[in-house]
Order: sequence, then structure tokens, then C-alpha cells
Amino acid sequence: MGPFFQDLVVTLVAALVVLLPSRRLRLPPAVGFMITGVLIGPAAFRLVQDPHDVEVLAEVGVSVLLFAMSGKELAKQVLKRSGQCVMTSPTSALFAGIESEDAIKMGAALRFFGDGFQISKVFAGKRYWRIPVMDGEFLCEEHAYAVRAVGGGNILILGRSRREALLAAERAVEAMQRVGGVVLPFPGGIVRSGSKVGSKYKNLIASTNDSFCPTLKGLTDSELSDEVESVMEIVIDGVTESAVAEAMAAGMKAICGMGEASGVTRISAGNYGGKLGQFQFHLRKILA
Repeated sequence: MGPFFQDLVVTLVAALVVLLPSRRLRLPPAVGFMITGVLIGPAAFRLVQDPHDVEVLAEVGVSVLLFAMSGKELAKQVLKRSGQCVMTSPTSALFAGIESEDAIKMGAALRFFGDGFQISKVFAGKRYWRIPVMDGEFLCEEHAYAVRAVGGGNILILGRSRREALLAAERAVEAMQRVGGVVLPFPGGIVRSGSKVGSKYKNLIASTNDSFCPTLKGLTDSELSDEVESVMEIVIDGVTESAVAEAMAAGMKAICGMGEASGVTRISAGNYGGKLGQFQFHLRKILA
């Protein structure tokens, strides 16, 4: 066995040894791989003889979930994001992570950027496009695929202060991000400007959730007690109903684990009376 294959075997075995307890601790696989790299590298046990030979193993892949309100809009965004954000990124390649009967053009459309110099190959029944770019070539699968998903799961975190509500929300986000098949679509995963369906203004489909605005106590039908001074929302989109429920449960358990010192007085959720779709998540049932 040559040095490269010996290092490859060591890397794979070490990854397996580290990933098993990582899964029990509900750590993301990427964290397990990083721990593996540290342990076998020159900073720890030096199990890899020539790190340069296995640099290929360190090329990290990122899984991205895109959500949209319609298949037409999703197809538009897949093409736009893959062209503007992925193809332009040095050393990147792009592959579909979901399979279904609902195909979306990806490489099939991006190939025209090759201006006639692009070529394609078929492997295992799938076509891949090789598009010439200035750092070499961009490899892209011909199609991405769409599946029906669940959007708009949410929890509301009611705190005695803005700082306490935000810290609790950050703890919940950390726990939710360990759940597979979900995304938290807002920056940092946390929303301060939660909305309700409808508005006094006929052209708006949503407006500020006045029942949960601390400054509007006494001016509206408030859901807030006197001690609540800040509310943070976390919105969850997922590929399945169970994935969204699991993420919501993980977030709520993380907050409850902080105890009374967290300053959180209550965890609630937006109730839109079925106006935003068929899925309803009852917090007590999720935690049961």
C-alpha cells in the first residue's frame, strides 16, 4: 500500500471514529470532519505522512436548500444564484442534492455561458456540463430538482429585555442548525420584525405583528405581559413537516435548558388561522 492510500485509509477510519460520537452529540458532520483533521494532522497525532497528498480530501462541499413560494420562482432563483454566486466562485462545482421528477434547468441553461466551447458527459444516467472559465472549468450537473416542502414554522421568544431575548434566540438557533433538512431563512436566523397576515393598507399582504410589539401595549390587543420588553422570532423552512417540528423542538429545549436566568418568560408561535398553508405546529405536542 502506497503512502497516499495509507493516508487515505487513516483519514477515513479516523473520520468514522470521530463521526459516531459526533452524531450522538448532535454535532453537524462538518464539525466532525474538522475535528478529524486536527487529530490526524501535524498539530496532534501526525497520523498523515504527507498532508499535501491528501489535500484533495480537504475540499469541503456545502449543501444548500432553496425555498420559494412557487416552482416557477424557484427555477428562476436556482438559475440566478447558481450563475451569479457559484459559477463565479473559484474552484467550485455544482451538483444536485435532491432527486425528483420535477427537474429545474441548471447546467442545461448555464452551459450557454461557454459560448460554444462547453462540452458535456453522461455518467450514471446524468449529464454534466464542463464550462470553460478563466481558472480552468466549471463542472455543473444539468438539472437541479424540486420537491414540495414546508415553510413558515416559527417560535416567538418573549424576554424581559432585548439582550436576554436575543441571547436565548441565539442559543435556539445553534440547536436548530444541527437539525438536517431545515434552513433558518433570515440573517443569523433571528427576526425582530415579525409580521401578521394583512394590513390596514390594502396593498400590503403583511404588516407588523402589533400584538407582540412591546411599545404598543395599551394601544392594541397585546399578547405581552408587563414584564416583557422584547420579542424575537425564529422562522424555519424544511423539506418535511417532521424536520421543521424537530428543529422547533430543538430550539425550545435549548432555551428551556437555560433556566429562569435566561430572562425568557414565555415561548409562543404565530397563529395565522390556517391562512399561510396547511401545516400547523402545536408547541406542546412538539415537546411532548
